[in-house]
Amino acid sequence: MELKFVDPRALKENPDKARRSKSSPQADALLLATIRAVGIVQPPVVAPESEGGNGYVIDAGHRRVRQAIAAGLEEIAVLVIERAEDGGAMRSLAETLAHEQLNPVDQWRAIERLVALGWTEEAIAMALALPVRQIRKLRLLANVLPAMLDQMAKGDMPNEQQLRTIAAASLDEQKEVWKAQKPKKGDTAAWWQIANALSKTRMYARDASFGDDLREAYGIEWAEDLFGPADEDNRYTTNVEAFLGAQQEWMTNNLPKKGAIVEVNSWGQPELPKKANQVYGKPGKGDHTGLYLDRDGKVQSVHYRMPEPKGAKGQAGSGDGRTGAERDAAVDGDDAITVKSRPDVTQKGQDMIGDFRTDALHEALARAPIEDDTLMALLVLAFAGQNVRVDSGANDALFGPKRFTRHAARLVTENGSLSFDMETVRVVARSVLIDVLSCRRGMSNSGVVARIGGAAVGADGFLPNMGSEDFLLCLSRQALEAAAKETGVQPRARVRETRAALVEQFGADKTFVHPAALFAPDSQEVLDLIRQGDLDAEEATSAAQGDRPEDESNDHDLPDTGNADELPDPADGDLADAGLTEDDADEDETGYGIAAE
Repeated sequence: MELKFVDPRALKENPDKARRSKSSPQADALLLATIRAVGIVQPPVVAPESEGGNGYVIDAGHRRVRQAIAAGLEEIAVLVIERAEDGGAMRSLAETLAHEQLNPVDQWRAIERLVALGWTEEAIAMALALPVRQIRKLRLLANVLPAMLDQMAKGDMPNEQQLRTIAAASLDEQKEVWKAQKPKKGDTAAWWQIANALSKTRMYARDASFGDDLREAYGIEWAEDLFGPADEDNRYTTNVEAFLGAQQEWMTNNLPKKGAIVEVNSWGQPELPKKANQVYGKPGKGDHTGLYLDRDGKVQSVHYRMPEPKGAKGQAGSGDGRTGAERDAAVDGDDAITVKSRPDVTQKGQDMIGDFRTDALHEALARAPIEDDTLMALLVLAFAGQNVRVDSGANDALFGPKRFTRHAARLVTENGSLSFDMETVRVVARSVLIDVLSCRRGMSNSGVVARIGGAAVGADGFLPNMGSEDFLLCLSRQALEAAAKETGVQPRARVRETRAALVEQFGADKTFVHPAALFAPDSQEVLDLIRQGDLDAEEATSAAQGDRPEDESNDHDLPDTGNADELPDPADGDLADAGLTEDDADEDETGYGIAAE
């Protein structure tokens, strides 16, 4: 055997080499970087050509020769050996099979040795064609308890997650746990038990709302999770109590107007104040904001609306969300016994639909193209709504006459004349419609007219994705399976599995709208609106002609006007004369007739 220096370009490939498949680009890049940094550590093995040639054939080290050429080396050291009878085939195979990468533990220790010799992490990374972050990972793992490292060096390795947990613990903690969990001779270690014993809850800096002032005040020190994604802030602390305390103080100092800190239940969901209704659409000025901490310690917010105060006795609208016909039907059907099955959409689901519809309607009125004739028709339609007071469904609307004063002011010039600039009229008309038309449940509901208006301006196209866990929980099994079939999702054996499949089906790029949320009313609702309009017209004609009820002496008769001021007082004992029972008088103000679930 002889050591010689030759031009790598003059060496020839061995046709009998064992490794025929190409190496990975990453492996080649690593070898090239190593050769550029420290040269060829192990010289390739070559043999003289067969008779008639004066060159050398590579027996072992084809990749080293190729990367030396790529590195631009003019000469490399090679070991020249006698040519074998088989052309070096056996030698090539034996060398390839015998080659083994360093044990992970040996890699960690080797890097520590290089650092001790004066190599920097950056220089080691450059020489090995590895990210500096990877070198730091290996250095962290080299600080694992020596007894654990010895076990790992035998080939008994924990998985990556377990290794991360172990490496993040202090040596004292590792020593204590290893003493209790050390395997018997010849056995493998129970790494999952060791990792569980060493694991600690982490709170990440990326989830912190507080700044350095509160961090220092609570004594929070960030540690770096070197195993986390490279493009994220992986700083964390295991001082959970201090982290949550800083978050709590930040919420207290940064409460918005009409804001409050709310508690969470055992499922991590916010507990809203009694009688509060969560706002699933866009929050408005009159809505409240609740701040709370989720299970990761991150500050979250939820918007909710408190019920409006009950109107004075005699004010238009009963406050129970029902029409006069519905209340009459409730009285007439007093003796009927009914069995109520669960509706397709729960009350919460109907509330959500009301919010979704209103936001979509208002967005369509603000952005969708509307012809002038349609706009005028919508204005007439809007004031035919049930909310004739007007109790607006607009989130940011002012209460009372002030709301419409600001609209009217935009149509008046400085000298007091009315402006007929159509562009201004169009803008103001849209604003008025947004304040008047509402699909929210309760007193501000405009009824079927809002749905007709929404259909006219294409508000269906502005409805949000309802394929969320929150909304789908509001559907009955029958309604959920029907929705699944319509959207091409096969219903599952369990309701929650069908719901999960629908949530997965409608991600960020797909939208699910439940048919019950579409704006177009059914034909019966339209016919009822027309019929009611005819009845109102007849009553107006009769009133204009001086018609009066034949009997005005009986104070206990229900008046035609439906004025709540003229209803009998339960305290007067006149309920029976009026055809009402005490139960009727004490009926829940919602009037929905469905028990809370």
